[in-house]
Amino acid sequence: MSDEDRDNPRREFLRKSLTLIPVVTLAGTGLGSSVLHAAPASAPAPQPARASSSASSTGYEPTYFTAEEWAFINAAVAQLIPNDEQGPGALEAGVPEYIDRQMNTPYAAGALWYMQGPFDADAAPEMGWQSKLVPKEIYRLGIAATDQWAKSLNGKVFAEQDSATRDDLLKQLEAGKPQFDSVPAKIFFSLLLQNTKEGFFCDPIHGGNKGMVGWTMIGFPGARADFMDWVERNEQYPFPAVSIRGERA
Repeated sequence: MSDEDRDNPRREFLRKSLTLIPVVTLAGTGLGSSVLHAAPASAPAPQPARASSSASSTGYEPTYFTAEEWAFINAAVAQLIPNDEQGPGALEAGVPEYIDRQMNTPYAAGALWYMQGPFDADAAPEMGWQSKLVPKEIYRLGIAATDQWAKSLNGKVFAEQDSATRDDLLKQLEAGKPQFDSVPAKIFFSLLLQNTKEGFFCDPIHGGNKGMVGWTMIGFPGARADFMDWVERNEQYPFPAVSIRGERA
């Protein structure tokens, strides 16, 4: 690890994330054995958020998330990958757009997985998805449960909390401390974190990593045809990242 990496923990965290995420593909990874068995719950199907109340600064209008859910997504991903002196964060990279777009794919409906029981919380990761809930249900139920939990603490939903409180709430979700009836907190946090990292490092064609800020941060060349002659040089790659569509950072 270089001196720069030791001084920049966020950069090192994101660099390590690349070992877990295909950077030019759609989200599609299951949570494997980390996903606890969850009983099915009937989630309401609210109307998507309208542009007047929830469009992001980029002008994107969510097609799956409601205004309240969209506020949560924006607030949560901004805490997970913040905009700071090291570079743009999840909001600037378009992570909320990436997640919303994923909710309208077969991945979010569990169509890519075997979804018949029995479900085994202790199954090995290679056994695939181990929950009756699919990603779009986990988001809808998880956001509602988290907002209700946060509001019970001090009268404010997650997006209305200050930064320090948001951090604390996310840590509790990660540890599985709140006991939600609709969805285990760990499932919800794991999916949110996974999709946030995917949105930061995906090819821009999927809505995230706008301007290739994620790739630029870690020095990844993107979808270039060939860069193997630089792999063993132990030098910074001198050329800008390139997207699948030929965009350059």
